[in-house]
Amino acid sequence: MKGVLFLGLFLFFQVPFSSSQLVPAESRILFQIQQFLENPPVLQQWNKWTNFCFIPQSPSLVITCSGNHITELTIVGNKKSPFESLKSSSPQALSGKFSIDSFFTVVTKLSSLKKLSLVSLGLWGSLPAKISRLHSLEVLNISSNFILGEIPSSIVNLKNLKSLVLARNLFNGSVPDLKGLKLLEELDLSGNNLGPKFPSLGDYNNNNLVSLNLSNNFFRSEIPNGFNKFTHLQNLDLSSNKLVGPMPAFLFSLPAIQSISIAKNQLSGALPGSVSCSNNLKFVDFSSNLLIGKLPTCLGSSSRNRTVINVWNCLSSTSTKSQHPHTFCEKQAIAVKPPPRTSGEKEQSTVKLGVVLGLIAGIVVVVGAFGLLIFFIVKKVMRNRVESYRNDSFAFEKNSTLSKTTDGGKARRTMRMVSLGLPPYHVFTLEEMEEATNSFDPTNLVGEGSQGQLYRGWLRDGSVVLVKCLKLKQKHSPQILQQHMEMISKLRHRHLVSVLGHCVVTYQDHPNTASTVFIVLENVVNGSLKDHLNDWRKRDVLKWPQRMGITMGIAKGIQYLHTGGVTGNDIKLENILLDETLTARISSYNISLPPKVGSESPLAGPDHFTSAKEAEKEDIYQLGIILLEVIIGRPINSRSEAEDLKLQVETALSESPSKLRDLTDPCIRGTFAYDSLKTTVQIAINCLDKEPSRRPSVEDVLWHMQYSIQVQEGATNSGNLSGNQSGKLSGKISGNLNNKFY
Repeated sequence: MKGVLFLGLFLFFQVPFSSSQLVPAESRILFQIQQFLENPPVLQQWNKWTNFCFIPQSPSLVITCSGNHITELTIVGNKKSPFESLKSSSPQALSGKFSIDSFFTVVTKLSSLKKLSLVSLGLWGSLPAKISRLHSLEVLNISSNFILGEIPSSIVNLKNLKSLVLARNLFNGSVPDLKGLKLLEELDLSGNNLGPKFPSLGDYNNNNLVSLNLSNNFFRSEIPNGFNKFTHLQNLDLSSNKLVGPMPAFLFSLPAIQSISIAKNQLSGALPGSVSCSNNLKFVDFSSNLLIGKLPTCLGSSSRNRTVINVWNCLSSTSTKSQHPHTFCEKQAIAVKPPPRTSGEKEQSTVKLGVVLGLIAGIVVVVGAFGLLIFFIVKKVMRNRVESYRNDSFAFEKNSTLSKTTDGGKARRTMRMVSLGLPPYHVFTLEEMEEATNSFDPTNLVGEGSQGQLYRGWLRDGSVVLVKCLKLKQKHSPQILQQHMEMISKLRHRHLVSVLGHCVVTYQDHPNTASTVFIVLENVVNGSLKDHLNDWRKRDVLKWPQRMGITMGIAKGIQYLHTGGVTGNDIKLENILLDETLTARISSYNISLPPKVGSESPLAGPDHFTSAKEAEKEDIYQLGIILLEVIIGRPINSRSEAEDLKLQVETALSESPSKLRDLTDPCIRGTFAYDSLKTTVQIAINCLDKEPSRRPSVEDVLWHMQYSIQVQEGATNSGNLSGNQSGKLSGKISGNLNNKFY
């Protein structure tokens, strides 16, 4: 008995001195992590006596040591991510004091880490590129947090990575090319805002993927044919996206495949009857698509030991109670699928290829000469217009406009564009319009307003566009309309939804009188600013710097329009579209048709404005409303509500910083410099002045917004942002903006 006791005491005293005793530097790093995470319940027992390498493992906490260094760190908290809280309680991010950049600066000092899991901890902010410093990492799981922005391209430098799980966050944009991750076996990007381009998964011939989950995103493309090389793939989940095209039959016969979920997409067409299924396939769900025809035998009701969910398609071999009628899928498929090119078109393209290549050299010379011309014009303009706000996306001559001059009726020179990557302006035929919209099929109708209908369409090159149909109530000369549309074609700017072309249709019995005008517009796919403010997940992506960038873009777009004499525009949240990079695009600007035949004013102002100046000041008022809306984080429904809110922010501005911060959207608290917020609030107040003559010009607005952004950038670089989400200061506020603007 004494011998056993002695042996037990010997082993007890030997444990702390084992080869897994953690080096002090890494112990300090763990305590820093505890502070960054605001001491979550799972870490609350840590103290200076804790021997981290011998903490009992649990589902919420795992620390593994080897050679005096940490090789695995798993921390699972209890904070709900935005994705998980959509149908339950409000999400819980870490406070405004948290800095994701500083946090990962500390974490990446654990250079021996092979497995890092930080789940449901409320992490927020953009994932820093420095994550690639963890060169030994084999498993990275940072799911169920509030991490936003694009996935950093540096992640492909983690050459040893076998499992990458970024699910249930707020990532957006395109996924970086993952071809460098040759050892990757598990990829889970589900529950984000990624898209529309399908991820590039590298060399399909050298792919070790076993599990791929891209569900609940915004991917819009066909499923790549390269998937037939995924010989190790067992689990595939592409559900709840916007995938189009046919269902690839080869997916069901992948040698290792066990589970396939492609539900809630827009896949169309019929599966061939000769489809074969892998013996390992146990579960298939392709419900809520646009599939037609009969199910292959291996996916039919006779298949054994295999669950197949196929409801809400247009299949003819299953119960009609859970299927749409055949016509439903046909119309929906036309609405979401670009029209295929015919073999004749392909042959014609091949024949013309040599001619096109022959023209390239000449085009390059012309573009080069045009570029030099633009350079000298810009240089002259910037020298003459000292008071004009600098805008790097277009150049125009002093006092240029799209309207007629008063001295002799000569048209002034129109704006000269720097290339924005848009196709050349094109005059379409009616046949092209009908082809693009499938003869204006009702399923392609996007909206309808006082000016006409708006359809979604596809051009022959596959690009998606919007087609506005304006039926003319008065008689118009086709020649006047052509002049009008020629001037509209100049309205191209990075903060406008640009016009790509038009089509004028005349009456058959009166060829000199136009009946309808079709206007072809860019299609911006990321939704409106109103959509983003109404949706919690999207609104949380828009922190203060993003909102400042969006409103600055709106103001630049208004300045461009005003410089061209285009005033009285419909500047509202729903008419501000955001592209994949959250760049603001004004979609509803005044392109009113000439009021009658022979009109000499191609861009007449709205009838309810007595002058262009009044219309210009109304645009400024609408900009002020948008500034208030992005500050409070919700739409304003009436002018009276705008006036009430203006009074509230004016009062709060004069009383105390805390009261002003308490009026802001909780999603931006902790992300703004107070002086930046204060400046923007003052801009909004002045834009909402009841007396139009006292409202600032758009140049004044841009100047002060630029100042607000500079204040924000300075505070961000110095770490002196607004305090936590309760609205209290985290540090001393610097600067003095007591002088009233304008």
